[in-house]
Amino acid sequence: MKKVVLFLAEGFEEVEAITPADFLRRSGVDLILAGVTGKTVTGAQGIKIECDVEVSQLSGDWDGVVIPGGMPGASNIAKDEKTVKIISTAMDSGALVAAICAAPAVVLGSKGLIEGKKFTCYPGFETTFSGSFFSEERVVIDGNLITSRGPGTAAEFSETIVEYLCGKDQRDQIHSGTLQK
Repeated sequence: MKKVVLFLAEGFEEVEAITPADFLRRSGVDLILAGVTGKTVTGAQGIKIECDVEVSQLSGDWDGVVIPGGMPGASNIAKDEKTVKIISTAMDSGALVAAICAAPAVVLGSKGLIEGKKFTCYPGFETTFSGSFFSEERVVIDGNLITSRGPGTAAEFSETIVEYLCGKDQRDQIHSGTLQK
């Protein structure tokens, strides 16, 4: 069974966190919701989520990490040294690193973690750093990096993560089971 950690920090964008969490759990992935700013985290739209653990309690290896956007959620993730270290280790080891909306720029780009990689993010954030190759595609895959634009691309982003970790058949099952066109 694949193990993935999804980071939540105050101000995260709910649809960008809950959609991948839902799709991954439907796919049988051992998904851990890790609170960066506490065990109970409030999203940008005021929805409170009770995480499985706080980041300080995490240990072990992961098949992937998922980083939702939203502001100030992405900034709060970027400020947390342990979270950034886990993300950096995942990137360096070849584990999946998936980020959406502001997170590819604010978390990954600002820390130099996607130097030389192709990526996408919420419009305007691509100008906040350099050294990577921006694309306007809805979802971009470059090696072990998956990035996406924002709330409206959350389902495509999540399906892409599922396919990367579990294969095309599982992605197709999620796609049809959630009544997507």
